[in-house]
Amino acid sequence: MGQTALVTAGTGGIGLETALGLAKAGFSVIVVGRDPERGERAVERINAAVRPSTAGAGNLAGLGIPAAARFFAADLGSLDEVRGLADRIAALDEPLTVLVNNVGAMFPDKQHRNGVEASFVVNHLSPYLLTELLLPTLAAHGPSRVVNVTSGAVRVAKRVFDEVEPPGGYYGFHWYGRAKLANLTYTLDLAERLRGTAVSVFAADPGGAATDMTDGRMGEPRIVSPGLRLLWPLVRRTFERATSGPASVAARPSIVAATDESLTGRTGLVIGPKATPVPPFPRATDPRVVEAVRRLSERHAPVAQRDPDALSS
Repeated sequence: MGQTALVTAGTGGIGLETALGLAKAGFSVIVVGRDPERGERAVERINAAVRPSTAGAGNLAGLGIPAAARFFAADLGSLDEVRGLADRIAALDEPLTVLVNNVGAMFPDKQHRNGVEASFVVNHLSPYLLTELLLPTLAAHGPSRVVNVTSGAVRVAKRVFDEVEPPGGYYGFHWYGRAKLANLTYTLDLAERLRGTAVSVFAADPGGAATDMTDGRMGEPRIVSPGLRLLWPLVRRTFERATSGPASVAARPSIVAATDESLTGRTGLVIGPKATPVPPFPRATDPRVVEAVRRLSERHAPVAQRDPDALSS
């Protein structure tokens, strides 16, 4: 039986290119997203690229050939739907060996999901919860890998995690970076927690690309703090350069983290924009930040206690 990879937010942009790369590497890929039409188009593109002579999911099914890709619908901004997705994946009779948490969103205006600030939900709590719920499944089919997509925006984030919402005003880019910093902290902490087990954990920094998330939103001064607005022409040019590359290049760090044989037996690495390991952002390994992020995660996305021996290799 072949191996299965799950890619969240896999119907477009970096996620779709990641799913395409994993399918070409031989994985049966499940792409997750909210929109069934986008999901269907993504699946058709992946299946056509991997098996061009039998393009289309319908043709593949009619010939008795397993599809290279499938679409599972879920709103990853809803922790209830994340739990439902995890149950659905865990119930599959196939080996899940790669989980790529590619989901990410930046909100120009403050929003909430079930009473919790939306950026923190989508960029951290959602991948945190999905990962924790699927760890037993990943361990059962190990060696397996978790890849969490991070961002250079962590460098401009507030680093106080006493509560979900930091003190001060709402600035979408900084709050996005703060949520990504929480997830990077969790990623590196999880790698240490699982060191010596069947599950390896990596962060992948795509470096930036032209995607639905960056289209139009990076040109609004209100997404940054007042201090950066004073330098807006320079900041805007920086954003434009950082989000002008192709998604296929930005997907390479995730694909490498998920598949590269040289990473076998390793864990806790950040794979940078050039698809090679880079030093982690120092604050992501600060014990005080690690503990604060752990408390927030457990409070807002609780997971039932499990037997640690279940994750042993």
